Amino acid sequence: MIAVEAAAYSILMAVSSPDLKAFLLATPFFGGLSDTSLDLLLSMLVERRVQAGQIVIAEGDPGRSMFVVHSGELEVRRQGLSGELIHTADLEPGDFFGEMTLIQMQNRSATVMATTPAVLYELTAKSLYAYYKADMHAYVIVLQNVKPRALSSPPSRR
Repeated sequence: MIAVEAAAYSILMAVSSPDLKAFLLATPFFGGLSDTSLDLLLSMLVERRVQAGQIVIAEGDPGRSMFVVHSGELEVRRQGLSGELIHTADLEPGDFFGEMTLIQMQNRSATVMATTPAVLYELTAKSLYAYYKADMHAYVIVLQNVKPRALSSPPSRR
């Protein structure tokens, strides 16, 4: 298990941008949200910059946030039964990851590593809970957007 420290990220700022708003609306996770709901969500996101080769999340670690890929490319790997790392997916702008730990309260089911420099937007569990309390309807939309992935997601082995 690899521990990933928050200090490893380059934190830029809380997010606010019309271009980012349009970008997020086009992602499957945030699709269908109203302008007001999206503005609230934008105020809760934190921009993170990661370098090529940097591990963003590690399989087996507790999950406390999810990420949306704004730019760059990342690789998803899972540990096989004999301990080898198996490449399972590539992530690119518009993709998101880590959401299952927030929805199902489980440890990370895979390791995600940047293969190029990348800009990610992070939503923490604490922020998602605040979002739920502030806008229950929007929270339901987000859960509906995640449901297909939750049903097809392999169970965590830890």
